[in-house]
Order: sequence, then C-alpha cells, then structure tokens
Amino acid sequence: MQFFAVRATIYLKIVLNRYGGLEFLSMQRKLEALSNPVSRAIMTLLKDGKLSAGEIAKALKMTPAATSYHLSKLKKADLLYESRYKNFIYYELNLSILDELVVWLTSLKGDSSG
Repeated sequence: MQFFAVRATIYLKIVLNRYGGLEFLSMQRKLEALSNPVSRAIMTLLKDGKLSAGEIAKALKMTPAATSYHLSKLKKADLLYESRYKNFIYYELNLSILDELVVWLTSLKGDSSG
C-alpha cells in the first residue's frame, strides 16, 4: 500500500510542475465544484444575493448535512464568500473568481478571427 502512496505523490509532483503547481489544483477544485449539479443549483440560488444555509437547504429540499457538504466544497473552491450576522452564516457568490473562470474558459477557444 505504501508503494502506491509513494507513486501517487511522485505523480502529483510531476503534474504540479507541468501544469502550474497550486494554480492547477485551485482550478481543479473549481471545475470539480462546478461539475456537481447540486453545487450549480446552490450557485444559481445565490445569484440573486446572500442566503443562509437553512434558506438554501429549504429551497433545494436538502438535509442540513448535505447542504453543509456542498457549501464546504464551494468554499474550498473559492466560489463562495461567507459572512456572519448574529447566529447565522450567509453565503454569496465570489464574482471575481467566476470572472476569472470565464476569462480562462474563453481563452481556451483561441483566436477565432484567423
């Protein structure tokens, strides 16, 4: 088992060196979060403004645990901000990160004028 862990570590170092280090991991987290339909549903809810976890759970008919899991993934991907007011935590979209993603995805299309 330890052999596979060593190989995985070596492979990860190679990938990080080849594809831009931590920036690659950061982009991977964002794309993984966006690939999840529940996470996208949460982001769609948040496009109109801040919501608490309870409001999100109620709107999507999810358990608090499931909501917390998806919010955690979105926060780790830097796609959400959280702010506290009294006993509540409110979530909102991190629009600057979304703008960066749009620019990056658009750059993949290349120059279509030539």
